[in-house]
Amino acid sequence: MDLLKSIAVATSGLRSQSGRMRIIAENLANADSGSDRAGVDPYRRKIPTFQRRVDRELEAQVVDLGRVQRDQSAFRTKFEPGNPAADATGNVSMPNVNSLVETMDMREAQRSYEANLNLISSTRRMIQRTIDILRV
Repeated sequence: MDLLKSIAVATSGLRSQSGRMRIIAENLANADSGSDRAGVDPYRRKIPTFQRRVDRELEAQVVDLGRVQRDQSAFRTKFEPGNPAADATGNVSMPNVNSLVETMDMREAQRSYEANLNLISSTRRMIQRTIDILRV
C-alpha cells in the first residue's frame, strides 16, 4: 500500500533530521570551547551527510544519516596572550563553528522534520478516513 510507504519514507526523514539536529547542537555547544594547551587543535565542526538507500521490503527509497564529516576550514583565532593555549604570538585557535550558520542549519532541519511529521499525520488521517468509509 502506497500510504504505508509514504509513512516509512517520512519516518526515515524524521530519523535523519533528528540526527542532523543532534550534530548541530553539538557544534553549537562547542562553538566557544578552545583547547586547553598550545599546539592542540580545538573542536572541529562536524557536518552531517545523508545517503539514499532502497528499502527492499517497502520497495521505496529512504534516507539515512550518512557519515559525519569534519569541516576542514581554518580555525578562528583570538588574541589572548595570557591563555595557556596561546601560541608564541598570543593567538589562541578557536573552533571553526559559526553560530549563525549553525542556527540557520538547525532551523532548516527543524522545518524538514516538521514537514515529515505533517506528512505522517496527513497519511494517518487519510487511512483513518478510508477505514471509516469502509465501515459504512
